[in-house]
Amino acid sequence: MNLKTIGYAMGITILAAACNQHRQQVTESGLKYTLFDHEDDARKAKLGDIMTFHLVLKNGTDSTLRDTYKEKNPVKMVLQAPPYKGSFEEGLTMLATGDSAKFLVNADTLFAKIGQPMPPMIKKGSELSFTVKVVSVLTSEEFQKQQAEAGKKQKDIDAKIIDEYLVKNNLKAKARKTASGLVYVVQTEGTGASPAAGDNVKVHYTGKFLDGKEFDSSKNQGKPLDLQVGAGMVIQGWDEGLTLMKKGEKGLLLIPSGLAYGPETYGPIPGNSVLQFEMELIDFTKGAKPAAGPALPTPAPAK
Repeated sequence: MNLKTIGYAMGITILAAACNQHRQQVTESGLKYTLFDHEDDARKAKLGDIMTFHLVLKNGTDSTLRDTYKEKNPVKMVLQAPPYKGSFEEGLTMLATGDSAKFLVNADTLFAKIGQPMPPMIKKGSELSFTVKVVSVLTSEEFQKQQAEAGKKQKDIDAKIIDEYLVKNNLKAKARKTASGLVYVVQTEGTGASPAAGDNVKVHYTGKFLDGKEFDSSKNQGKPLDLQVGAGMVIQGWDEGLTLMKKGEKGLLLIPSGLAYGPETYGPIPGNSVLQFEMELIDFTKGAKPAAGPALPTPAPAK
């Protein structure tokens, strides 16, 4: 066999392998899938790993129901045992970092398993297509380390942004900065004691980005917000900031992203956003100290 014949044979082999990779296949459980990019030797995701991936979800008529590329916010999830045979989660267990694939899931089965009615944009008997591009697969330990490193780096970035804002707006002399990176500027002095963890407060607030664009306000809702300090009902910057205020006081909270919504997009708030809140502590009453526990990443209402 001459070199030309060998080269032709190798080309046919490579082409056949590529065609095989991109054809639809079916698992033993009945899950239909197509692999686009896949490394057989790469470390696949294991149960308990944290997967980060982009997702394009379409219904049976090819209408897009979700596109995380447009959202600019990939999905992060802990990989758990597939809830049923032929589920999307079963498909994820086949993938590794850098892999891309499409999975077809029976819509009737999916909504029956989750106990939800079929939405009007999805027809009975149709299939949902999940097209996935895996960004990373990390163990819990690797993920925690990555988050800690990213958080430390972002904290330094946020501190610089806040310092520049204070200088630009002639607030540096009035600003009070805490160890967490939170900055509080008193605008109208209050009187008496400050609320502590467990106390019930009544506050008016207006939330803005540092460019002045408003994203939420209790005044637009026509009434102040009632909440318990330290109970995880609001972002950490609020829980800490309210303990710096006195009854009747008005002030400005400058909240680094790590004490707000962190790296994830939340409604109109992009990830890693430094926020400002104009606050007014109308009143507060003493309450029971809440049980120790992690603060929830949910906020004062954002619209």
